[in-house]
Amino acid sequence: MTNNDILKKLRVALKLRDTDIVKILQLVDFKVTETELSALFRAEDHPNYKPAGDQILRNFLNGLIIHLRGPMEKKEPAPGAPPKVARPSGAQPPKGPRR
Repeated sequence: MTNNDILKKLRVALKLRDTDIVKILQLVDFKVTETELSALFRAEDHPNYKPAGDQILRNFLNGLIIHLRGPMEKKEPAPGAPPKVARPSGAQPPKGPRR
């Protein structure tokens, strides 16, 4: 099953129009036009068919989450929890007490 098939099936199952899909992709700052979308939904043997890459499917799924659930709320640390310490990339946390 191709990414195009997955997009087609989700579009039908969720009753989405091309304008809805464009808006969903805009939620994750991914710009695509309705014309570009129509190329993804064409038959594979059509001259204007375009295969959907992983990037468009990933962004659509991320946008769909925001569309259905709403934006993610910022989590505040629980009272009494120790503050998180920023470590340089690649640094390992300390491993137990030193002797």
